[in-house]
Amino acid sequence: MVCESWKAKLDTYLDGELPEQEMRTFDAHVRGCPSCSADALARVQMKRTIQMAGKRFTPSAEFQRRIQQKIASKPERRFYPAWMLVTAAAAVFAAAALTSTYVANRSAGNLAYREHVFSEIADLHVATLASSSPVDVISTDRHTVKPWFQGKIPFAFNLPELQNSEFSLVGGSMAYLDQTPGAHLIYDVRKHHISVFVFQERSLNSPASIGDNSPSPKNLPFNTTTWSHGGLRYFVIGDASLADIEHLAKLFKESS
Repeated sequence: MVCESWKAKLDTYLDGELPEQEMRTFDAHVRGCPSCSADALARVQMKRTIQMAGKRFTPSAEFQRRIQQKIASKPERRFYPAWMLVTAAAAVFAAAALTSTYVANRSAGNLAYREHVFSEIADLHVATLASSSPVDVISTDRHTVKPWFQGKIPFAFNLPELQNSEFSLVGGSMAYLDQTPGAHLIYDVRKHHISVFVFQERSLNSPASIGDNSPSPKNLPFNTTTWSHGGLRYFVIGDASLADIEHLAKLFKESS
């Protein structure tokens, strides 16, 4: 088969582990090959299904709080001799060291969640490129695309005016991040596809971990930017230049 050599690298491509130039070549092939695009879409959907299944039984914050309250011991007032105070002081220093370790681990956890989010966003973008029907509402008119989302997502957002810009609106569709529904808009600029995702920030698992204007993971084969405004979290991702990504982001920020 002509595509066997391509399909042998499909998983590596979907994981973003190919060299940058090879990623771009693969992008072009997937967009033009119905067989590879269908295979890529199926693998991305399977990957997301497995990830969602793994989160199905995650305990809620309220459940964790109740358990912690039940096992927490009540402090008792006692008087201790001097030698025990010295021991207590040593324990304080040990606790400080443990706290530092906890903060470091929490920081690492925030970084891991951020990388997870950008990986999910990249998967959604790749799945769109691989799909034969990338959008559910096809229109270059923002006044047609925006009303389509009413009743489908629990928030409203504005789309930018594109006059005197090189961007063109392709359409929109639904998207899910951390099992949270959101909007997915697709724009074209000089034969490059750019995805814009909008989610309700408080519905994400750990929104504070994402942060604004910080660099995306180094192994991500796309340029990205993200910011929060009015309780909504925006992501812009694509293989266009970083200048184009930031320009489209600026248009969105001005519209909101």
